[in-house]
Amino acid sequence: MPSPTSREPSPLADSASQRRLGAHWLAELIRLREAHWGPLEDAQAVRQVRQLDADLPSRILARATLLAQRENLIPLVEAWRRSATAMLVVLFLLALVSGAGAALGALGDGTRPVNVLWAMGALLGLHALTFLVWLASFLLRPSAVTGLGRLWLWATRKLARGPDGALVPQAFLNLLTRAGALRGLFGSISHLLWLTALCAALATLLVVLSTASYRFVWATTLLAPDTFVWITQAIGWLPAHLGFPMPDAATIRASDGTQVLPAAAQAQWSLWLIGVVVVYGIVPRLIAGALCAAATLRALRRVRIDPALAGFSTLRDRLEPPALSTGIDRPVDPLHEPRVHAPALEGLGGQPVLLGLELPADLAWPPADLPDGIRQAGNLDTRVERNRVLDALARSAASRLLIACDARQTPDRGTLSLIADLSAHAGQTRVWLILPHAGADTRADLWRDRLLALGLPAAAVLQTPVAPLDWLETGHG
Repeated sequence: MPSPTSREPSPLADSASQRRLGAHWLAELIRLREAHWGPLEDAQAVRQVRQLDADLPSRILARATLLAQRENLIPLVEAWRRSATAMLVVLFLLALVSGAGAALGALGDGTRPVNVLWAMGALLGLHALTFLVWLASFLLRPSAVTGLGRLWLWATRKLARGPDGALVPQAFLNLLTRAGALRGLFGSISHLLWLTALCAALATLLVVLSTASYRFVWATTLLAPDTFVWITQAIGWLPAHLGFPMPDAATIRASDGTQVLPAAAQAQWSLWLIGVVVVYGIVPRLIAGALCAAATLRALRRVRIDPALAGFSTLRDRLEPPALSTGIDRPVDPLHEPRVHAPALEGLGGQPVLLGLELPADLAWPPADLPDGIRQAGNLDTRVERNRVLDALARSAASRLLIACDARQTPDRGTLSLIADLSAHAGQTRVWLILPHAGADTRADLWRDRLLALGLPAAAVLQTPVAPLDWLETGHG
């Protein structure tokens, strides 16, 4: 079963495949969650994803990973994976017990003769019936397939708790269905469980027949002895060609329960029964299980994001915005020729950054005594300027970020939200509350209360004129 990455059943071959499948699993989970409860707030995730040099499907996967981390969905996927693994282990243990029990029931306690046909039916009857049903299922839709694989999925879905927890197996099921891997996975689980039961039955047969004495007979009321000889030889033909001995016609006729056969004849019957279990039970399940596992691996390698799928199609314009032409209005004249006044923002990563938020004209900005080595990101007063700085920091986070605010203003929700977004792209963040002169009316206490409620520590709210720049330059103060 897949293991989602920290950023996505056992059919996977390597960790790279697991990570890839896990990413698609998270994308489907986010898609279902948004389909049920509406779109998630993803402005920050979209900003980060748009910095990637990747195609649209890769951006959809990256967005889903970021949102799953934020919404704490990855632990739900891990919890379901552990529950599914535990349920699979329980089913394998039940298969072991069932196989051993079937072998002991077929042979009995040794006080009575063993009817070879009844013993074969007890060991292989249900297996043969379900195997034929599985073969016939290829004539049906994949969704119509039933078996032990669906029993496993049904049991794991019963263990899911909560609305988001219930979406985890549904997302996994949707992913397998679209990839065409559902039949293969369920078939792999079903065949492996049957293979476990048959191997347990074979091991029990070998142990019991090696340590106890049994008499094998046949019994019939309607059939002639020659008919039983033909049935026994027909069933034993293929095992005999694979090296398992088969009783001759005289021994088969003598095994009618009225004669005492030598130990060698009983050993032949034992080996015949073992050969039948191996050839008609274990070998078909082994081959079918291997084919299903190979088909599952091949299908999972074809897992792709379909950008046209509902829930993904609406993300194209936001994750991969089209280029817009501004057109030509009129030739520019010298009086209205545009000028770029904002500071260059390339190379902010790993450096201390200073910026102001809507500072009025009576506050001198930037500070005249700005130390060397500090990047100045300007005074953010418009949406364009804010997005420009956020995009630059999203590409490469600052080591330290000092945000200057006018202590006379009232902190509103938009400003606080912007401070939270900016702080997400810095190793350390401080807010500098500035006053134009001593004695000016201040709302510093309100700023402090709102910033503490935002999650900033008390030491991150600075008011001393010199200390903020000292901290920005050295990391201390």
